[in-house]
Amino acid sequence: MTDTPPTYTTLQSLIWPEQGICTERDLYVRLHGAAGLSAEKGLVHFTKDSRAKFNTWFNLFNIGKWNHECELSDLRLSLEGTGQFEVSVFLAIPDRSWERLLNEVVTLSASAELLLDLSHVFDLPIDEGVIYFELKSLGSGKLAGAHWKTANTPRRVPNLMLSVTTFRREAAVQDTARRFEKWVETTGIRDHVRMTVVDNGQSVEIPESSHITVIPNENLGGAGGFARGLLAAKDTDASHCLFMDDDASIHMQSIERSYWFLAYAINPDTAIAGAMINTSHRWAIWENGATFNTRCVPLHMGTDLRDPGQSFGMEYATTGPAPENFYGGWWYFAFPLDTVEHMPFPFFVRGDDISFSLAHNFNIVVLNGVVSFQDSFTDKESPLTWYLDLRSHMAHHLSLETMDIGRVQTLKIALWFYLRNLPRMHYETIAAINLALEDVIKGPEFFDKTADMAQRRADIKALTVIEAWKPVTGDLPENKWRINSQSRWARLFMKITLNGHLLPLFRPFGNRVTIKARDRGLLKWVWGASQLTYLSSNRRQCYTVRHSKLHMAKVTGRFISLAARFLLRYPKLRIEWGKGYENLTSDSYWRDKLRT
Repeated sequence: MTDTPPTYTTLQSLIWPEQGICTERDLYVRLHGAAGLSAEKGLVHFTKDSRAKFNTWFNLFNIGKWNHECELSDLRLSLEGTGQFEVSVFLAIPDRSWERLLNEVVTLSASAELLLDLSHVFDLPIDEGVIYFELKSLGSGKLAGAHWKTANTPRRVPNLMLSVTTFRREAAVQDTARRFEKWVETTGIRDHVRMTVVDNGQSVEIPESSHITVIPNENLGGAGGFARGLLAAKDTDASHCLFMDDDASIHMQSIERSYWFLAYAINPDTAIAGAMINTSHRWAIWENGATFNTRCVPLHMGTDLRDPGQSFGMEYATTGPAPENFYGGWWYFAFPLDTVEHMPFPFFVRGDDISFSLAHNFNIVVLNGVVSFQDSFTDKESPLTWYLDLRSHMAHHLSLETMDIGRVQTLKIALWFYLRNLPRMHYETIAAINLALEDVIKGPEFFDKTADMAQRRADIKALTVIEAWKPVTGDLPENKWRINSQSRWARLFMKITLNGHLLPLFRPFGNRVTIKARDRGLLKWVWGASQLTYLSSNRRQCYTVRHSKLHMAKVTGRFISLAARFLLRYPKLRIEWGKGYENLTSDSYWRDKLRT
């Protein structure tokens, strides 16, 4: 009687540079000698003595994470191609010597894959570690593919629904649908994954298929769109849902990696949070998960993915339990439906993803190569975004029992927002901050009544005159330095005087400074300035703010009045927000709101 050959599951395949997503080749493969990559075909061509190293963030295998979360006992490396190679497989471990798990001369044949057993890695004591492989060609040859596989059986077979919310971004979401359809035709999980496009603008024309459904929806922002997608997932046979941006600036292989991790995870509450990279610097992590406690703290920001040491270090650090108050952004967040107890809160946009993570007992994991590429956040900052951020930040602490920090600490959130903008002379932003504080005091019912944000968006648009981007015409204002903003004592004096707002005749005396987009969030150039010109990332837009004691007095007086009201009403607000959160995140609330 012959033994039945084992069935292998592909946990992770190679990801290649992709036009429109990321073409930084060294983030995927490092070539040495006369070797060349055909990214479109997914082929590496070798000549004698040339090498390919896959010690890259997109293509390493985090054995520590898979071992900790999935308890594998079998691991294979599958290679496809032609030619003779020396293949080396390394286990990189922090703070100790690395292990060479395999070093063999192999011959690849176009007729069959080569399967290399690496299961002895599980005999080693591994808490944190990553595996990668290198190929040295002993003649001419090709690598057509490589896969990390296991003979272990998945714990579950997820049915994954991708929920994409869009609002009048027809070209972006149509391209996403096209890429998804192309990918789903080739993936082995095609019968277990589908996409729902929630069209808040009711303007998208996408042909429906066996894998894509379009749902016209009222524009209640991202919160309303993702709520509609989540209801659709609950109404089908889906076991998991993936919230994703409409431009889907991801490698589609990210979906497959997420799927199989969810299939093998020990903890059924496991969720996957995608990282985010700023398109201005596609080699640097902007956020690989984040924490929230009074403000958002992006984790691993600035990690240079061109540096294997930094990439490995981030992978070591993200192995094991996530830190307290960890959350995943909805540019890419996959989660199990059985764990969901609350629907999104009707924030419209901003903050819904934070409260969703904080309110649930998800075991959130981040995976290498699972990342969304996003436009610069610095250009998006405006009075409206400050308004949205403050009201959601305070709402988290008012509505969630585990986030209660008391009235003074909660008010300090608003104070921090105010103090970040006063030295920058962003009086219109402070006016928007005052509106946010006012709306928080009104309680959660105000958020229900204004779920479409139409009036508030109009209010903030009307007050945003100076701080709106305008085309650059002519030369930018010349920098004039009278106060050394880098001097410790000058900086201290400026802080004490609220950057000259308590000094008479400061406006004609202060510095005149033009600030580039990358420095927009920094205060180091702000101190001592009475005029600031902010330049956009593409250097085609700008706006200029100027010192004004009158505007400062007006917005500060309003802030103090609202702060006093907040402190007085705090005990009642805690009760109102606690009850309101339960009501406004229920299935019945959203089904009634969206008329489903």
